Amino acid sequence: MNIAQLIDHIQTTHPHQIEFHQATSEVLESLEEFIANHPIYQSQSLLERMVEPERVIMFRVTWIDDT
Repeated sequence: MNIAQLIDHIQTTHPHQIEFHQATSEVLESLEEFIANHPIYQSQSLLERMVEPERVIMFRVTWIDDT
């Protein structure tokens, strides 16, 4: 997967994360030349693994009305 495809994949899997899109796009575009010069990193799916969270912790806080 090239960098443009990876950015498109991120935008479709995380559609409401605008800041995440901007941050990953900037980082991936800055790494584009390096990855092109070192194809071993592309063959090992390094970028795909970098942009996916290792784990996500979600919790809910219930609101108690003070009145």
